[in-house]
Amino acid sequence: MESLEPLQMTVGCFFSSEQGERKAPCVNFDNLALHILLVLGYQFVEMSSRKSKSNNLIHAEVLSQVQRVLRERFCHQSPHSNLFGVQVQYKHLIELLKRTAIHGESNSVLIIGPRGSGKTMLINHALKELMEIEEVSENVLQVHLNGLLQINDKIALKEITRQLNLENVVGDKVFGSFAENLSFLLEALKKGDRSSSCPVIFILDEFDLFAHHKNQTLLYNLFDISQSAQTPVAVIGLTCRLYLKIFKEQLSLPTEFPDKLFTEKWNESIQCLTEDRSVREVLQKHFNVSKNLRSLHMLLMLALNRVTTSHPFMTVADLMEAQQFCSMDSKANIVHGLSVLEICLIIAMKHLNDIYEEEPFNFQMVYNEFQKFVQRKAHSVYNFEKPVVMKAFEHLQQLELIRPMERTSVNTQREYQLMKLLLDNTQIMNALQKYPNCPTDVRQWATSSLSWL
Repeated sequence: MESLEPLQMTVGCFFSSEQGERKAPCVNFDNLALHILLVLGYQFVEMSSRKSKSNNLIHAEVLSQVQRVLRERFCHQSPHSNLFGVQVQYKHLIELLKRTAIHGESNSVLIIGPRGSGKTMLINHALKELMEIEEVSENVLQVHLNGLLQINDKIALKEITRQLNLENVVGDKVFGSFAENLSFLLEALKKGDRSSSCPVIFILDEFDLFAHHKNQTLLYNLFDISQSAQTPVAVIGLTCRLYLKIFKEQLSLPTEFPDKLFTEKWNESIQCLTEDRSVREVLQKHFNVSKNLRSLHMLLMLALNRVTTSHPFMTVADLMEAQQFCSMDSKANIVHGLSVLEICLIIAMKHLNDIYEEEPFNFQMVYNEFQKFVQRKAHSVYNFEKPVVMKAFEHLQQLELIRPMERTSVNTQREYQLMKLLLDNTQIMNALQKYPNCPTDVRQWATSSLSWL
């Protein structure tokens, strides 16, 4: 028994009386093991809890990094990501740029494709590769212009001067023409003969808008220089497939991601998604609607937003819900939040469009059509005062579900201003199907082929 006293005291330290005093209970061989297990169990639970919290914190931090990496990839067309389906064009473009940057040969090229097809990404990739060449990065200059920003040649010339850092060279000098200004700027870049001049690469985004400038002075002079023996220039104009491979590449984490184990698991889950039939159907539907990468990035962004610590990997359900959200009709969604009176006015407009073959209408016509419905129903549920109906009509205009055909005149009464409905019959009927608690008689009125004549 003497040998057990230290053990009894040790175990007893974990218990206390109601008065807060420690007391060591009498233990025997039978309850000793139980006490030890209770103590060890307490410690085990506490340690497990701490470990679980620690793991959750690490997990949350990893997922935060995942979302940051992928969102940056979706929102910014980084030149670090791969190109798809334009390898031949890329090879041709980079060779053309190298001939200008290294051999002093002037060139021009026009990159054509719909918005979001990857024109800007193509040129960014080419410029990144070009500037990684040491002899090029120290010598070549770039000028980026955009037809939406440089709306005339004077503004464009000022922007060229700023980007080439030649404001001090120009100073207060006055030139007679645009050509003299541009020639002076390019002359200032020369170090000696043609071979030692600084090549300049001009990238003209929204190229077609520059063609609308008066006399097309900027384009005329740039192309004239590209054909002459002056400073070597390259003029690149940009104007307005393979979905499954892009999908996998865009969602996969890079090899340099900090958590290697999570990277492996994440990329395995993305590989499984690419092999899933439902995912292929989602991507096919999305491709049928929109073929540009920005649209795909929006789909992936919506799916990524559903990833949390309790739901750490993207699933087929996430993509299907994201696709459903992307395909929603925004105007039809607005209709779901309208009052019954506003719904009735839209139905009245629908009938007016059917009767008068899409001709514009005014408030008075809509009000008369609505009154026919009210009188037909022979009860006062929908019998609103005219000013209230006018207020609902104006609310529809604020929501841009209807719009005036011309600018409002001071002399024109509001009741007679011509308007146009911005919803088609399919949108109206689809919205009514999903409208919460839509009255049966209102739904029947909407489905009738013509008004209550």
